[in-house]
Amino acid sequence: MIKEEKDFKEQLSLRGAEIEEIIKKYLPGEEDVPTSIVEAMNYSLLSGGKRLRPMLMQEMYKLFGGDGVGVERFMAAMEMIHTYSLVHDDLPAMDNDEYRRGRRTTWAVYGNAMGVLAGDALLNYAFETALQVLYNCGTVEDFQRVRSALSVLSFNAGIYGMIGGQVADMEAENSQEALGNEQILYVHTHKTGALIKASMLIGAILAGAPDSYRADIAKCAMDIGTAFQIQDDILDVVGDSAEMGKPVGSDEANGKQTYVTINGMEKSVAEVNRLSGEALEIIQSFPGDHSFLEMLVQYLIERRS
Repeated sequence: MIKEEKDFKEQLSLRGAEIEEIIKKYLPGEEDVPTSIVEAMNYSLLSGGKRLRPMLMQEMYKLFGGDGVGVERFMAAMEMIHTYSLVHDDLPAMDNDEYRRGRRTTWAVYGNAMGVLAGDALLNYAFETALQVLYNCGTVEDFQRVRSALSVLSFNAGIYGMIGGQVADMEAENSQEALGNEQILYVHTHKTGALIKASMLIGAILAGAPDSYRADIAKCAMDIGTAFQIQDDILDVVGDSAEMGKPVGSDEANGKQTYVTINGMEKSVAEVNRLSGEALEIIQSFPGDHSFLEMLVQYLIERRS
């Protein structure tokens, strides 16, 4: 087990470094635009992180027989969209956070207005980046796959996905009424789960996976996203500030209602385990070698930071 864990961590590091280089390849240049916006965008995009979404996309692409660089622009675009959401999350009008992952947030470095513009620019540039794939389609089938992937990306990044979850989260924070599990889970499945679902679906779609797998992929992704966010709620109570790069106990201090505050620690841990097991069972039903993907899901859900 120790050897397996060591091998996994080595593979995780290698894949993470590969994804970092892919992201750098598609960074915006400074030609004919104000250098300040590009600097703020790149500062945001290269701030570290697990690169969970592009990694899941790449793994699904490989799992269903994808080969080459056809998925790379979508991987970079997904990380741009995720990053813009964090940049806007940190703004004074939202969470008013000055630090993320142990370093100053974009608005804290470049100012509030530039923080807004950097997030806007990353969102637009994400679609510019992904749309370029259409020009490299060699067949009608390739075009249809890319068109489908773009549809999945835009739907899950918008009001029916991540933004809808962000709005629900904001309204929940401002509510004086007690929240139920349905409201909390709506936030988790949309604010966090939607981009994970999009990542896994896009990887499979671009690789040419049969449509019959889509429902299982979506279910697996939602389990991962929900478990990931419940674990985040758990870590806010029992995590280590130094490891997490942010203060723990902030939810309780801010009076925020979470899955843990509603259900208690024991039930929350049990739900993470249930969702994790369900996600792994679905992954095991997919074709090909999914050993790394299984370990990746376990690592992400059961993380301590």
